[in-house]
Amino acid sequence: MNKTYLKLSLDLDFILLAITAPLKDYVLCHKINTALHLNLEKVDDHEVFFNIDEPALAFSKYYYFVEEGEIEYFIVNNRNREGFLIPELDKVDYFMVIRQYLHQEDLNYLLTGLNKLPDIQVAAKIDPYKLKSKENLIL
Repeated sequence: MNKTYLKLSLDLDFILLAITAPLKDYVLCHKINTALHLNLEKVDDHEVFFNIDEPALAFSKYYYFVEEGEIEYFIVNNRNREGFLIPELDKVDYFMVIRQYLHQEDLNYLLTGLNKLPDIQVAAKIDPYKLKSKENLIL
C-alpha cells in the first residue's frame, strides 16, 4: 500500500520584535503611539489552544494598519494568568508582529524609538523560525 504524506509549513513572513517592559498593555501601547506616531488600538484577544481538552488561553492584542504599504502592526501580550504565549521566552513581556515589507531604515527607526522609551528595558528583533512555539504567533 502506498502512503501519502502531507507536509505543512508555517507562513512566518513577518518581522518579530520582543519587548520587555513592566507596563500594562494599554500603557505600553499609549507610550508607543505617542512616541512613534502609531495608532495601536485594542482588538479581540489572540486565542491559542495549548491542549485540545482545555479552553483556549487569551492574550491581549492591539492592532494598527498603515494603508501606504499595507503594513500591519500587532502588539501581543506574552503572558496571562495561565501561562505564556511563547514559553521559551518567559522574560519577554510583549511581541510586536509586523506584517508586510518594512524597509531596514524604518525597522531601525522603530527599534531605536522603542529602546529610547524609558519604560522599555529592551526591544530586539527575533527570528521566529528559531522558536519552538512559533505556531502560537500566527495571528
